Amino acid sequence: MNGQPKIAILGYGSMGKEIERLARQKNIIVTNIFDIDSPLEPEGNYDFDIAIDFSYPDAVINNLKMIAAMKKSMVIGTTGWYDDMDEAGRIVDDAGIGCVWGSNFSLGMQMFFRIIRQAARYMNKLDNYDIMLHEMHHARKKDIPSGTALTLADIILKEVDIKKNTAVQHNDGIIGPEALQVSSLRGGEITGRHTAYIDSYSDSIELTHRAKNRSGFATGALSAAVWLHGKAGFFEFNEVLKGIWGE
Repeated sequence: MNGQPKIAILGYGSMGKEIERLARQKNIIVTNIFDIDSPLEPEGNYDFDIAIDFSYPDAVINNLKMIAAMKKSMVIGTTGWYDDMDEAGRIVDDAGIGCVWGSNFSLGMQMFFRIIRQAARYMNKLDNYDIMLHEMHHARKKDIPSGTALTLADIILKEVDIKKNTAVQHNDGIIGPEALQVSSLRGGEITGRHTAYIDSYSDSIELTHRAKNRSGFATGALSAAVWLHGKAGFFEFNEVLKGIWGE
């Protein structure tokens, strides 16, 4: 399918407004904006190809069901809904539509995922280093820890043999060497900060990704929508980037 997709925005908070702003710069048409005061209606007759969802975790599956019933496609930037991943995949496959989801649509964060994977492989060859994660976000963020932190944790668990499980938030007692500690902080207007600490008796390495604003997430979501246009299937955002990085 040729041409730019027509876009709808689900959720008109800070992310929705940034997507609208950048879409205008990229000459991508936004035909509809849905929020609490102007909700997506199951019987609505809408002129868009792909909806970009940055709403709320509890709304994702219901939004996807409505989009699938319309035979339109969807990019899911909302996090915190991953317990329903299997159901989302079934909805997409049954409807024959396209869907891209991701814990983080920042291209810089996608590079960071790869940096952490390589760093974890290096430390896995040594027996005197430990690894931990810490993430910080603004006070309004719904999910804790962040979906990005959980993705980073999954990468580390796959690469570091000693780490068998994730310990999050408040933990009583000593954290055993088999647990990957993931801590979180909420407050202020922090857009997003994720740090991996690789520590030993003799030295320490800190690898940090800081989101300066929301434009990186919006750029990635729009790139995913353009890539998805005309495709069917349930894709993780990493699939969009494989062509860019020759993977």
